[in-house]
Amino acid sequence: MRTKYVVLMCASVLACLAAVGCKKTEDKAKEGEMAAKEPENKTAALTADAAAEAMEHQQPPGLPAPPDVAAPPADATTSASGLASKVIAKGTGTVHPEASDHVKVHYTGWTTDGKMFDSSVMRGEPAKFPLDRVIKGWTEGVQQMVVGEKRRLWIPAALAYGENPNGGAPAGTLVFDVELLDVSKAPTPPVVPTDVKAPPKNAKKTATGLAYRLLSKGTGTKSPLPTDTVEVQYSGWTTDGKMFDSSVTRGEAASFRLNQVIKGWTEGVQLMKSGDKMRFWIPKELAYGDNPRPGAPQGMLVFDVELQSINGQK
Repeated sequence: MRTKYVVLMCASVLACLAAVGCKKTEDKAKEGEMAAKEPENKTAALTADAAAEAMEHQQPPGLPAPPDVAAPPADATTSASGLASKVIAKGTGTVHPEASDHVKVHYTGWTTDGKMFDSSVMRGEPAKFPLDRVIKGWTEGVQQMVVGEKRRLWIPAALAYGENPNGGAPAGTLVFDVELLDVSKAPTPPVVPTDVKAPPKNAKKTATGLAYRLLSKGTGTKSPLPTDTVEVQYSGWTTDGKMFDSSVTRGEAASFRLNQVIKGWTEGVQLMKSGDKMRFWIPKELAYGDNPRPGAPQGMLVFDVELQSINGQK
């Protein structure tokens, strides 16, 4: 599911971090998507890039398409958004996942002409991801399920990748058979900093305009270089207090090469040592600007960052 939002749409902003000179790649050092890191499994339900890869490398001959792949049958239910679904096998659970929860699923996806484009079943490995980091049809559909349930989803183009997606992702209505294996609650979101609106008087400022404040001191003695790979936990807010990304709520630290993220991160994290927790006020010029690409936050951004390791060393 490549973090960023497809069936992972732009999993997070780190994906944008590297893109603007600024999501999870096979080589973590190549990630640079700090705020946009994605789950380990690359699935069509997760990202357009993943979907494209799956279409290119799908395992022939693939799983046979369901007999009703061309259109929802009469016994399928359709929501106000246009998503159609049908329970194939009832589950044993009683709780429905929320959009912020992390889910573990097995799935297979087809286009309406019966061509399979992706399948965790064929790979022999379930997919895990935050439910609000995938295409809209998955976010809505999986919330209707309980653990153990198998459900078929007919996802209209507007809730998937569209009629003319980029990068080879499947177009039009998509059909998925999904089995919900497990649900885990997302960690509690961090509290919005009281000084999120502007740097306080005790914050320091660099020549570039980056403001920062040490929240807690670590035990490390070395600071990273731009070419180093760092592992961090972080949360980011706009100055109105809205959190736009957080590795904390995803329950997984982010790893990336420091020169592959936005300028404010490259500069700021070099001021840290392993174990340090620091707050940064990154001006728009060192972030995504006033008119960022779709999905990226604009203006000044505030990040709380904990540097956990440098090149694998604590």
